[in-house]
Amino acid sequence: MHDESRICFAIIRYNARTYESGGVMAVVKGRANAEDIMRQFERSQGSEDRHIGWRYFLEKTDLRAGMDPAEATRLRQTRLDIRESGSESA
Repeated sequence: MHDESRICFAIIRYNARTYESGGVMAVVKGRANAEDIMRQFERSQGSEDRHIGWRYFLEKTDLRAGMDPAEATRLRQTRLDIRESGSESA
């Protein structure tokens, strides 16, 4: 198993019912740190928010730890769009 303490992870918010993306909440270095921060997001989440389907997941990324979540969301979405458009032409 490789060392995941040096890898960056994006914490992504999404709606499990509608598949809507809520974007990148944070970019964190190390799986353990990312899991801790994701649990903090989950604990601070209101019951109504959770009831309507909002959840979080981790995604390995090459984005910079600590970067602005809005910028991280924009970059991630651009990459997803490029990947998706490339697969349509294949």
